Amino acid sequence: MEGAMKISEVPQDRGMIVDDELKEICYAVDDDGSFVLAKSAGWDPKNVANDQAWELIKEQILETVDKIKTGKLSPLAYHMVRNQMGLGLLAKYVGYNRLRVWRHLKPAGFKRLKPDQLKRYADILNTDVADLSMVPEIED
Repeated sequence: MEGAMKISEVPQDRGMIVDDELKEICYAVDDDGSFVLAKSAGWDPKNVANDQAWELIKEQILETVDKIKTGKLSPLAYHMVRNQMGLGLLAKYVGYNRLRVWRHLKPAGFKRLKPDQLKRYADILNTDVADLSMVPEIED
């Protein structure tokens, strides 16, 4: 197979995967020219892209926490961003329309949530109801 990566060429550049036991799987060509699964510790360009993506996520979390502290957003916003969700995705998962979720992202709307609504959000966001109204202290 011309242009296909051979097993011996599979990159082993450590990055996001730091455990020696864990590897990511990619396709490579064996000596017979057949595609096979090959283990990789990582690839530098992918590692750089992942690092940049995680930096953006951290920035989004910090910005969201600042808005919560200033009373512009409810703690629900932190949990949404922490789970890499947007308003539309959270609305679909929780089964509410976007406007309703948008209201719940405001402190006044969040305070009016009933226990069953809080439970619904907590289940979707993989947290406890008690933790849903808390935001951890995050430093830059």
